[in-house]
Amino acid sequence: MAHAEAGGREGHPRPTLLSDFILGSQDGLVNVLGILLGLVAAGTTTRIILVAAFAALAAETISMGAVAYTTTLSRRNLFLSEVERERREMREVPEAEREEVRVILRGWDFEGEEVEEMVRRIESKPKAWLELMMAFELNLSEILPDQPRNSGLIVLSATALGSVIPLVPFLVGLSNELAAIVAVVLSAITLGAVGVYEARTTVGPLWLGAARMLLIGLGAGFAGFLIGRIVPIL
Repeated sequence: MAHAEAGGREGHPRPTLLSDFILGSQDGLVNVLGILLGLVAAGTTTRIILVAAFAALAAETISMGAVAYTTTLSRRNLFLSEVERERREMREVPEAEREEVRVILRGWDFEGEEVEEMVRRIESKPKAWLELMMAFELNLSEILPDQPRNSGLIVLSATALGSVIPLVPFLVGLSNELAAIVAVVLSAITLGAVGVYEARTTVGPLWLGAARMLLIGLGAGFAGFLIGRIVPIL
């Protein structure tokens, strides 16, 4: 099957690895940062801040890892069911499937007899025929058997890592206010670095990748700060 999601260019991370890492690290960092800033703004004690932040870290890490696993597993199951459906249609309604191949080929600017010649060649190779239909009719890429597990583990680990970053200043004896400032700085540096890394491994200006991550991450953190200011702790 198509391996668009299973591998990448040599020296570059797999697309799913990159997206899973960004998803987990950004989610963990943003959520814990928002909680920390909200509690500091509300004047909460350091003990309550740490309890709440570690509880959020644990819950978010497990939840994100589980969601990544089940989501990827569902995509794999969908892919496998579509493979079986396409195989059945190739056996039972081959002419309809041939016409779908013709439509794909005409979209690539093949015309006339060369379309029919290509159809005959593709039909003679059932594996190629099936992969063509999966990739270009259904726009589905293969989800390998180990991908759900790997995705879950990557997102889980990245979420835990991202969650720890804004917590560090609160663990070294700083005042809550100073720890909050340092947490914002560390979070901004981390988000900017992740954005630059994403831009370097995909496309787009480095500054845009960093700015996008900063805007999303610090915007969510600022929302937590506002909640802490507006809603009193009872």
